[in-house]
Amino acid sequence: MDMNIQKYMAFVKAVEYGSFTKAAEILNYSQSGISRMINDLEKEWQVVLLERRKTGVRLTSDGMKLLPYAKEVCQKYEMLQMQVDDLSGLKSGFIRIGTFSSVATHWLPNIIKAFQKAYPNIEYELRLGNYSEIEEWILEGEVDCGFIRLPSQSQLDTLLLEPDPLLAVLPKGHPMAGCQKFPIAAFCQEPFILLERANNTEIADIFSQYSLKPQTRITTWDDYAIMSMVENGLGISMLHQLILKRTPYHIVTKELDVPASRNICFAVRNRKTASLAVRRFLEYLEYR
Repeated sequence: MDMNIQKYMAFVKAVEYGSFTKAAEILNYSQSGISRMINDLEKEWQVVLLERRKTGVRLTSDGMKLLPYAKEVCQKYEMLQMQVDDLSGLKSGFIRIGTFSSVATHWLPNIIKAFQKAYPNIEYELRLGNYSEIEEWILEGEVDCGFIRLPSQSQLDTLLLEPDPLLAVLPKGHPMAGCQKFPIAAFCQEPFILLERANNTEIADIFSQYSLKPQTRITTWDDYAIMSMVENGLGISMLHQLILKRTPYHIVTKELDVPASRNICFAVRNRKTASLAVRRFLEYLEYR
């Protein structure tokens, strides 16, 4: 790889992650190597690109002006590599995937393991976020593809994978632990622990749909914290089936008496312009 491209990538990744250390991990360099590359750029361009702080790095006004051009150079280089990959029959490649935690934990290990049998030299970078963050990363080119839910907030090329139903989460010994299906109205009869993340009110919206108001006592964005609280008798909850796989907590899960699920999909900005590695990955998901 051309040394200047390496420097531009070091600059872009340092800004993206706010840290020389994290940029070094992603690009497989030492932290001092990333620092030297950006110092070299600043000397060549005779500007200060980044403010160095104990907590990380931040763009200067000059860096802010130059970042879009550095990003464009990196993207053009990646497009060049796509064409090289096409000609070489995908002997190597790199896929940046945006994902949320339950997919990263319960789907991706098996997906990547199976995909590696056909394409052993592909490398991967996983970036965890919420649905709207992942969509934004795909649109801005910060990741090549990602797992989100439908409907999405933007015009992306999507492949529907499968629905992920919501389940009632109860402590063991709960009076309704033996029921066939948990009545959604029963969430209003005892303390409820609500999963709610930024830009995601999925569960609250279901209660609103059925004109129900649960006795919400605790609200958190962490699925595993909810499982622990339910196990300790602090209330009951509702979580997606995928995150509840292989849980170490002593809890009981039950189907709901109403349809409630999210449709998980795989998304790219444009299937036609995606790299060969991403297209092959998408094809694998489509026919797995």
